[in-house]
Amino acid sequence: MSVKTEISIKIAEAQLSTGKEIHGRIVLDFPGRFDSVVINSQIENSNDIFNYTSFNGRKINHPYARLSVFKDDLGDAKTLEFTAITTHVPITEFTNAKFRASIIQEHKEVASDIAHTKIVK
Repeated sequence: MSVKTEISIKIAEAQLSTGKEIHGRIVLDFPGRFDSVVINSQIENSNDIFNYTSFNGRKINHPYARLSVFKDDLGDAKTLEFTAITTHVPITEFTNAKFRASIIQEHKEVASDIAHTKIVK
């Protein structure tokens, strides 16, 4: 018996190097109403960030660690695909990074999922 998830995030690359695009996919299966989907990225032990470069096939230039997508911008889509890039250079062999996708309803997080990757030298 499988557990039904309301939101899931998958990162195509288990690891990437500095300056290479990372590809993510978020699948929504949320039965209730919601206002937006938020994607947060974090690079461990660093102030560096990922810059979002595309969202559902549209080129964007979003140089912040958080990308908010309003439900109206999604339409009837149940998936969000995004690409991001970072200039972070690991001090050691690699640096852990994570992406968190959240469903927001009336300023509250009602569901979330996390995906991990590594930035390698």
